[in-house]
Amino acid sequence: MTVNDAVAKRISKLLHEKNMTQYRLEQTSGIQHGSLQCIMNGRNKTVTLSTVMMLAKGFDMSLLDFLDDELFSSHDIEIDP
Repeated sequence: MTVNDAVAKRISKLLHEKNMTQYRLEQTSGIQHGSLQCIMNGRNKTVTLSTVMMLAKGFDMSLLDFLDDELFSSHDIEIDP
C-alpha cells in the first residue's frame, strides 16, 4: 500500500464516521475537487504534508489525530526514496 492509498482510506473512513460528504470536505479544507478526486482514485502518487494538513483542518482535527490510525503504522506502506 502506498502513502496515497493510506490517506485515501483514512479520508473514506473519516467521511463515513463524521457522516460528511466529499463536497463538504472540499469546502472545509480548501482542497480543490480535482485534487481530492486524484487522491481518492489513486491517480495522485504523492500526497504532500500540506495537503494532509489541509485535510485534517477540513475534518476539524489536528494533523496528529488524522495520522493516528493503524493505516499509518503499518510496515506495509511503500515509501519512495
